[in-house]
Amino acid sequence: MEQSPFIGREAVAAKRKQYFYPCTAHFYRDAPQIVRGSMQYVYDENGKEYTDFFAGVSVVACGHCNPAITARTIEQLQQLQHTSTVYLTQPNVDLAERLEAVLPGRLRRSFFVNSGSEANEGALLLARMHTGRKGFIALESGLHGRTNLTMSVTGLQMWRTDKYLDEDVTFIERPYHPELSLEEAAARSVQSLKRVLEEKGDSIAAMIVEPIQGNGGMIMPAPSYFREVKTLLEQYGVLLIDDEIQTGYGRTGAMFAIEHFGVVPDIISMAKALGNGVPVAAFATTDEIAASLNRPSASTFGGNPVSAATALAVLDYIENERLPERAAELGGHLKRGLQQLQASYPALISDVRGTGFMLGAELTGNAAVTAAELTDDVLEEMKDRGYLIGKNGVNRNVLAFQPPLVVTAENIEGMLTVLNDVLLQASQKLSAAVPAE
Repeated sequence: MEQSPFIGREAVAAKRKQYFYPCTAHFYRDAPQIVRGSMQYVYDENGKEYTDFFAGVSVVACGHCNPAITARTIEQLQQLQHTSTVYLTQPNVDLAERLEAVLPGRLRRSFFVNSGSEANEGALLLARMHTGRKGFIALESGLHGRTNLTMSVTGLQMWRTDKYLDEDVTFIERPYHPELSLEEAAARSVQSLKRVLEEKGDSIAAMIVEPIQGNGGMIMPAPSYFREVKTLLEQYGVLLIDDEIQTGYGRTGAMFAIEHFGVVPDIISMAKALGNGVPVAAFATTDEIAASLNRPSASTFGGNPVSAATALAVLDYIENERLPERAAELGGHLKRGLQQLQASYPALISDVRGTGFMLGAELTGNAAVTAAELTDDVLEEMKDRGYLIGKNGVNRNVLAFQPPLVVTAENIEGMLTVLNDVLLQASQKLSAAVPAE
């Protein structure tokens, strides 16, 4: 019998425990070793196939190891791998030119980096440079990165690791509350913003937002929210930074999620899907604002030839395959299916929200079994049955559906059928659990 080239899940887990920091965790009680990917599928060390409905947290929007993209990555890798921005190369200027064609409004200047955290850090720096102000406004339960400044504007407590974060950040209520309508929650958030601006607007450089909060639980505001926010910010000369790290490049049914709200931000940050798994990120702005970032700077790996060539291939694939339109159509199909499951299990699913292929289903528990525990149960069962889904939310009780945008209607129907069986088990567990006296 031929020996497997893979060391196996137990050995991988043991090495992680021995050599990784203790902050590194994984979703599953019995986590598979993922060894191969092909479009919407991944495979473990035993050859078992899983349909991926999480896409590495919105990363592989064009599918795992998409041959149309990887061929161009390999071609560039064999031709020129690295030079840094202190030399002239063509792929990164071609990418910057290409981005201007898809970015909202007059955003046209791009600075390339390696990750979403770095893109948001750069966007925040740019806002300070342009306005000459230091402070920021952010939404409760937002997530913007793990550098010191991006962690400072992160509102999710579980991701605020550093005890010595920047104190020039003011948080306001996000435009969501389970006991309010979206319109009421939006009005509450806008009033909170107005109070902050009236008190210290002349010290605020920018407000940073996710148009749809991903890790915060798939929170999509009322349609008018960002228009009201932008109007208020402009009155005080405060910039709007649009964090599209998870939402960008077709996932929500538009190239960028902010387009659903009819607003053009001052600065936009992007990563994840732009490289389809290859590290590439950027923050972009207008000519006027970009002129403020004029002191010497560089990014050693940002916009390197391989990343830039890959991103160009990604943009070609998104356009050729009409992925935003596909996400809108099939995402609507998935959302309707989740809403039908909510109707079948009203005591278990409290809400279904989001748009396109950025959807969440919030679970509820009771005093005997928590919603977070039920969520973990569902993830484990779905994995055992061949489907990978995610979880997020303030209480880690929201099932997250962020698949590669290449999934098919058949994939969706198959997943919903299996999810129905798994939710039936979870519902029975919830009903059988008797809260302790």
